[in-house]
Amino acid sequence: MSGKDNTGTLKAAVGVLGLSTAALLASTIGLAVKENNAAPAAPAAPAADTMSAVAAAPSTTDFVALKENSMFLDYRDNVCAGAQLAVANKLCADLEVPTPQAGGNVTKGYVGDLDVGSLKPHTDTYFQGDMCPVNVHWHLGTEHYSYGQYDENGNGPHGTAERPGWANRDLAAAGEKVRGGFHCHHYDEEDEKFTKPYDWKYCTNMEVGETYEVHWPHSSVGDCGTVNQYQTPFYDGVFCNLSMEQFAAIAVDPQNIASNVGVHGQVFTVVNDEQYFYPDMMRGMIIDKQRNMGTDIHYYTGSTTGTSRSNEMCSQYAPITWQVDRQCHMISASSFDKLCHDMLLQRDDMKDDLYPHGSRELVMDSLVANNAADAESLAAAAAAAAAPAAEAAPEEAPAAEEAPATEEVAAEVARNGNLRA
Repeated sequence: MSGKDNTGTLKAAVGVLGLSTAALLASTIGLAVKENNAAPAAPAAPAADTMSAVAAAPSTTDFVALKENSMFLDYRDNVCAGAQLAVANKLCADLEVPTPQAGGNVTKGYVGDLDVGSLKPHTDTYFQGDMCPVNVHWHLGTEHYSYGQYDENGNGPHGTAERPGWANRDLAAAGEKVRGGFHCHHYDEEDEKFTKPYDWKYCTNMEVGETYEVHWPHSSVGDCGTVNQYQTPFYDGVFCNLSMEQFAAIAVDPQNIASNVGVHGQVFTVVNDEQYFYPDMMRGMIIDKQRNMGTDIHYYTGSTTGTSRSNEMCSQYAPITWQVDRQCHMISASSFDKLCHDMLLQRDDMKDDLYPHGSRELVMDSLVANNAADAESLAAAAAAAAAPAAEAAPEEAPAAEEAPATEEVAAEVARNGNLRA
């Protein structure tokens, strides 16, 4: 009948169930502790298709290696090869008409002693004169001299050139194979950016902390705007589209040469600091007004340089225009290495310009042209030329036709590009 009392049986069942649950929980906890104390399992091996994808991933492209098979960069198609016109050096004393030489003193206010008459340097930008850069190379130390910027008081890993007597330059250090020039004042042996070695991949014989003077020869008869524009030696680029007969004809008036061949010169101390990285040193002087780069320019007419010339042996590749930055700047080692990389990608073989060349000794005053100019002198000349016109103007002439003030002329000169070499 349903009236039977089952309370005791129910309590017993609940007790058994509780014991079973507790046992199960204890077993679970024990197993978890055992697994946690065990050594971690090795990660699963990647699938075969994943390994294949990693192995097939492309590495960084070696663009220089690709040049060898490029249909565009075959050196045999170089129309400028061998275009250099043979003009030998000559004893300066034997020259019937002394030719102005470079590199000279470019300190503000300096003017050479060699009278060159009405000969003028090209003071507009080179591209305004239809000239293009045909080469880039650099010299150990500086060939030019800018007091307070690159001079005998500068410094580098191996010191600087002395200035005894007539500033004759000794080797930069014992064992150097090239003559070293003057140095900038940036070097600090306590600052790592001047001493930490850089892993050069394209340039050779370069050193962090050193001073180098970079030259960009320009010419209106180079193969401008083509794959043949950049050449080594630079003479091939300068004379690419000019025969000896044509050269002799135009050289009758030296101004023709100075107006059609020019060089940018800019001086750098190399640092191992990417803050100073600049990606394109191929095209000419770096011009950045905010950083006073390429703005303080010394213009004059001179010659080609290098250690085969001296104050006794003159270059007859003259007169050419020089536009030289009076200031010294810091530039990263990587900027130079990128430049060397770009040089190796030209159609012509530029490997002979991937290292610093020797520096010519400072040219003495008697061989430096007396036609130096800069922004201030050009502005003053413009003002002087405008003055007579203002004086001759009738009294009723409107004020707008009066001669502009010197400051206004200087601003106009700047707008016309004379501050941008």
